Amino acid sequence: MSTRALRRLKGKQRGQEELNIEDLKLNEEQAVDLQEEELEEAVLQPAKKSNNRKAKKNKAQKNISNIYELIGDAENEVEKGLTDEDSGVKPQTDPDVPIDDVEETDKQLAESNDNEVTKKKKKKKKKKKSPAADAQENGAGDDIDAILETMEKSNGLSHQCDDGVTFDSRPVLYVEHRNLNPETELKRYFGARAVLGDQRPRQRQRQYHRSTWMSFPKDTWPRFSKPGISMSHLETRNGLHYFTFEHNRDYQQIQFKFLDAVESMEPNNIVVLLQLNPYHIDSLLQLSDVCRIQEDQEMARDLIERALYSFECAFHPVFSLTSGVSRLDYLRPENRAFYLALYKHMMFLEKRGCPRTALEYCKLILSLDPENDPLCMLLLIDFLCLRCREYSALIRLYEEWEVHRNLSQLPNFAFSVAISYFQLSQQEECTEDEACRRRQKSDRLLQEALIMFPGVLIPLLDLLSVQPDSAVSSHTFFGPRSQMGQSPALAQLVALYVGRSHMLWKEGGVLLWLEGNVREVLRRVDSQDPLVEDSNNKRKSRYQSAPRNIHRHVILSEIKEATAALPPEVTTQPVMGFDPLPPLDSVVSYTRPERQNGGASNESTFSLFFRSLLPNFNLQGDMRPEADNQEVARVGREMNQELNRLMVAMRDMLANIQFQEPPREDNPDMRDEEEWD
Repeated sequence: MSTRALRRLKGKQRGQEELNIEDLKLNEEQAVDLQEEELEEAVLQPAKKSNNRKAKKNKAQKNISNIYELIGDAENEVEKGLTDEDSGVKPQTDPDVPIDDVEETDKQLAESNDNEVTKKKKKKKKKKKSPAADAQENGAGDDIDAILETMEKSNGLSHQCDDGVTFDSRPVLYVEHRNLNPETELKRYFGARAVLGDQRPRQRQRQYHRSTWMSFPKDTWPRFSKPGISMSHLETRNGLHYFTFEHNRDYQQIQFKFLDAVESMEPNNIVVLLQLNPYHIDSLLQLSDVCRIQEDQEMARDLIERALYSFECAFHPVFSLTSGVSRLDYLRPENRAFYLALYKHMMFLEKRGCPRTALEYCKLILSLDPENDPLCMLLLIDFLCLRCREYSALIRLYEEWEVHRNLSQLPNFAFSVAISYFQLSQQEECTEDEACRRRQKSDRLLQEALIMFPGVLIPLLDLLSVQPDSAVSSHTFFGPRSQMGQSPALAQLVALYVGRSHMLWKEGGVLLWLEGNVREVLRRVDSQDPLVEDSNNKRKSRYQSAPRNIHRHVILSEIKEATAALPPEVTTQPVMGFDPLPPLDSVVSYTRPERQNGGASNESTFSLFFRSLLPNFNLQGDMRPEADNQEVARVGREMNQELNRLMVAMRDMLANIQFQEPPREDNPDMRDEEEWD
């Protein structure tokens, strides 16, 4: 580096540094360079006023005083010096210094210069890279999740428990915005190019919508206008924020029309109502069920996404999907539609092949009311964790909630946690000690689950088309007696788990693992293990009746084995798709007005017949305020008299009706010959 660059880096100007005799000795080349620079400045810059010269001088001083702007100039001068060496110009040496020392210093300088040159070449290559090359090297964002996982591990967001299972230090129901988008999971499976394709809209046709996380508006949707839904913040208690949705008067009138359309049992009435109000939530939910029954899955999913978009546009600014501190009370009818829309969207995602995204929505629903769990998502979250291979997350949820929720008393958790430990023991990155320890724990948990719920084995093997061993099928512990001895509530839980999760047992090695543990359970039963008697007593004392949220979950799941086990008090009452089994202690904010002439409890069949012809007819007389008018009363009496006469005439007519029997032919084979002429 030259002395000029060093002076600039130190922030010194000419004339400000201390004078030194050695500095005054200039080489011939430096003197020539200075003279040439002065001549060029004198030629290029014409004579100007003294004020301009002073201004330029001050500006030059200000620029020189900034150290960081001169680093690039110093590096350029270094590069110039390196190019001079490459071109064959040899540096001057002092004759008093020995030649060996000069050669050593030259080698050191050459090595340092080579390192600097390679570094600068790398920097230049990085600058010259195009965005397309970066996209190719990074895989067009396909491996974003792996990068984020490594960043989380480096930031200390995970810890390891005693069993060697790595847990995330964030809350167990933590929801990530990026995982609410199914395209994130599809990109990880198929790549960004296969998922997105040519979906970039043209600039002229581009429409700007509100940014949302759960659903994205489509060009085929009607133009969005606020349907009359809003969210208000009720209170903040123990660090939790309680919210509720509210309906304005216009939306309430639409809701009343929707209830009338539902009672008419005609889907076209709902379609007409939805054409006038394209973002009415309950109409979207009900029509989605109709489309799903008619096997129009694409339209059914699109209607649910439209309902979610309408909800998300009405969110309160403080309401958060990911914080885990926002609560919605299911007792309020306005909030139930949001729960149901999330649940139906989650089931569509699971059927679409996005179990990781469905798991994120399951955690979201559970975080809205984890204490009451109105849709009983604990019966589903284990299945989604196993589907997307989130074994550590399931084990963590089980260990943290077992103390206060008794998750081991649910058949789905008893078997799913055992499968999680078994799958973790089969991973390649697991050491031999960890694999052995996890395998032993999985065996113990599976044996305890089979002893606690023996009625699971035979229905599970039937759905898997596996013929059980004669020693198993003929044994009293796993035989028909175990299924007949179950309470209706326990039979419902067992049917729900078997009907939903039987496909998880078809994976390689799982059936062999199950077979070995079944034999061990039979040995423990024959040896009269005390755990067998204890589990039998628990089954008799517990599972007396299922709560209402479990019945609601079974209805929404639509699993045939589970719905067949519902009690009569549930199956005999009407179930609406937009509000299945509403809570008995609902908090009603507004009521539906009574329909005129809606009741006909004591009316006869003829009065109902005339009412169908004349909607304003009332045989018993209307108790209206207009009855005080004598003229109206007289007209009413005359009308009743005429109708009574008509009824008497109809009775006589019906009494005199006689039906003649058709003539019989004694010989049916004989026909009139003239018939054929």
